[in-house]
Amino acid sequence: MLKILQIIILLQGVFLIVALMANREKYQKPTFWLLIGSIASIIFYIIGDDDNGFFEEKVDWFFFDSSLFITFLLLFVMYFVSQREVFKPRHLLFFLPNLLYFIIELYEKYNAAEDIMLVEIIELLVELGFLSYLLFTIWAILKSDRKKWMAFFIFPLALLMGLSLANEILGWFNIGQIPYFSNPENNALTLIIIAFLFYFMAWKLVVSPSEIVPFAKIKKYRTSGLKEDLVESYTKKITAFMEEEKGFMDSKLSLTSLGERLQIPKQYISEILNTHMNTNFQDFVNGYRVEAFLERMDDAHYSNFSLLGIASEVGFSSKSNFYATFKKHKGVTPTEYRKSLK
Repeated sequence: MLKILQIIILLQGVFLIVALMANREKYQKPTFWLLIGSIASIIFYIIGDDDNGFFEEKVDWFFFDSSLFITFLLLFVMYFVSQREVFKPRHLLFFLPNLLYFIIELYEKYNAAEDIMLVEIIELLVELGFLSYLLFTIWAILKSDRKKWMAFFIFPLALLMGLSLANEILGWFNIGQIPYFSNPENNALTLIIIAFLFYFMAWKLVVSPSEIVPFAKIKKYRTSGLKEDLVESYTKKITAFMEEEKGFMDSKLSLTSLGERLQIPKQYISEILNTHMNTNFQDFVNGYRVEAFLERMDDAHYSNFSLLGIASEVGFSSKSNFYATFKKHKGVTPTEYRKSLK
């Protein structure tokens, strides 16, 4: 039965990687490749599990250790939450515990007769480091306002791996270990459960791509005819429309309607906002709406207005859009903000 489950996990993992690679150009590269690394590390561990290896048992392929998945998972969540488009080389330092663990395992394999306390202590610290990775992963996803549904899969996934690591740490101190995790076959089953959880989450990328890995920003405007003097002129017209004419108060304002109103091609407005103002149309307009909302909160004339009443007046078309936008810009909900004023 275990072999059948291992085969299923291997085939699913390979299929996911092939399906994802077919559309790799669409996605933000760091998050995408970290997801691929996470899936690949599961596949490698299934193949090289010390106790229940796919091809042969008891071969001690320690370099295919589950800790590699923990590091990839941590980095995947970090980049998923932050939406970074470029991988920072310093984040390779997160793999140092994996390298150190590999060196320790290599040393122990060829010096089995020796029992050096310093090596044992370093190995314990490395294990604790991986446990902290899991805790940080849970904290990062819960703190994020993006795609909180991921927490339903990452939390049990991290909990299972955390308990497995904790069981190893208990063994260091000769404390009663968790019976389930002391059985090598159960450990393999645990990894299979973890793999199914992670694969289910990754499968959403095939079904609903932007849910897991954000789309890369398309490099537009390479052949744009927008000159420097026009950029300055159009920027002034756009900001004047927002600040002087309060154009943002129109809840139906769109890129098309703004272009028609100002007689500026909408692709030029998009280029100015994205390339020269480092924002997008929705965030640009909503920024003005949030500031207008805050001004009215301080105005005694609006003291009897509801939050939604004020939000509607400044251009927000729905409660959900208003609450999500306000928290994105200010870090708190409108209700929390009003309480802080009181």
